[in-house]
Formats: sequence, C-alpha cells, structure tokens
Amino acid sequence: QLQASGGGLVQAGGSLRLSCAASGSIFSVDAWRWYRQAPGKEREWVADVDSAGSTNYADPVKGRFTISRDDAKITVSLQMNSLKPEDTAVYYCNADIYGLGYVLSRDNWGQGTLVTVSS
Repeated sequence: QLQASGGGLVQAGGSLRLSCAASGSIFSVDAWRWYRQAPGKEREWVADVDSAGSTNYADPVKGRFTISRDDAKITVSLQMNSLKPEDTAVYYCNADIYGLGYVLSRDNWGQGTLVTVSS
C-alpha cells in the first residue's frame, strides 16, 4: 500500500527528495513518518507529520530535512538538503491509514529506498 521512491547516489552537500505514495482501499492517512536504517545499525525515526501538518524531526536531520504531505494525492515527501555521508541508509515511509469503513490501521511500512551519500 505504500511505495517509496526517490533514492539514489549523491555527493555530500547535495540534495534528494524522497516520496511515498499510498494506494489501495484508502480513505486518508493520519500520520506519516520516515525512518532510516544505516548498514549495521538499527532502524531510526527521522521525521513525522500529523494530520494537522505539525512536524517533528530527529536532531541529526533538523534544519536539513523537510517533511511535507499532500492529502489530495495521499503522498508524503522528504526533502533532504546538505546531505552528509552519515545520512546513507535505506529510508522507509510509515503511515497510519484510514481504510474502508474509516478503520484505522497503524504502522504500515513501505518497501524502502536506498540513499547513498558519497564524501
């Protein structure tokens, strides 16, 4: 139901924009989140945006990443600027989804998209 895209290889200091689209029998998305998992490390939370548009960021990305949502298209984006080699990871989108009958399904995961930042 969640499809992430936009990953790739970029030099340090560069930018990438990740997107995640929800599809299927979806009424709307409540909260969207981005997580990442670097090689050999545990998955970590990166940013989230709630239904009112309020955002939160992990300290390592604060001021460099921006999360935004488009409720008409049922998508979320993560604009990543001033990328560092330590941002290299597989990035996953995550969402709490209202499906048919307005039933809330929490913690739905996309398949991940790889971001590689070279020094």
